[in-house]
Amino acid sequence: MSTPIRVVVVDDEPLARERLRDLLAETSDMQVVAECRDGHEAITALEDERPDLVFLDVQMPEPDGFGVIRAVAPERLPEIIFVTAHRDFAVQAFEANALDYLLKPFDRERFQQSLARARERLRARATQPDAELLARLESLSQRMAPPAERYVSRLVARVGWRLRFVRVEDIDYLSSEGNYVSLHVGKESYLARETLNALESKLDPKRFVRAHRSFIVQLDRIEEVEPLPPGEFVFVLRDGTKLTSGRSYRARLQRALDLAP
Repeated sequence: MSTPIRVVVVDDEPLARERLRDLLAETSDMQVVAECRDGHEAITALEDERPDLVFLDVQMPEPDGFGVIRAVAPERLPEIIFVTAHRDFAVQAFEANALDYLLKPFDRERFQQSLARARERLRARATQPDAELLARLESLSQRMAPPAERYVSRLVARVGWRLRFVRVEDIDYLSSEGNYVSLHVGKESYLARETLNALESKLDPKRFVRAHRSFIVQLDRIEEVEPLPPGEFVFVLRDGTKLTSGRSYRARLQRALDLAP
């Protein structure tokens, strides 16, 4: 017999938890290891039980579903299926790398579709874990750069079910999104599973500069600079985007942009 898929159910409504529990009981390969009524219980269950899959409500007593994700270390997060009566959070859910978004009320067929996705993803992770795959792709990106180049030439981002290579030279700026970084390329943005601090050391300082604790900008994308009295700068990028620097970054920006003190 194969090892059952360990599941945590999180919802502040008892009837909703019961509904999920009953549907999961109809399957032979799912084992509910914890039920949680709020975000705090969910965080504890995810840390202690290390489940494979979580059905996670969005709106519930603090922290909400997205707060739960931010509170748990990325390497400890299971596959996530959001379950909610609200349509408004779908984009945010998939930006958080959710496997699926179940909109209440859902029927048995729609629920089984979600389970099928979970099984497929978990089988793929068992043969080649996501972290290992991303590490190999990142290593490949670095090896494809010229031998003397110690900075990355492209980054790996997730787009739905796919992994996309984003050329560093195409990036306008990078902004922090918790344990992720948003790569801004023109009107598009892509999420990379990396912290801004980790990425800073991988980018060529002749081309990129850390201008704020929450963003790094490519120097040749800056079209205008407006100094502000407190020691900040407002950057206007080629596409019209405006970014305001942090005061503590003033000296490094003056050096990078060759500005007079």
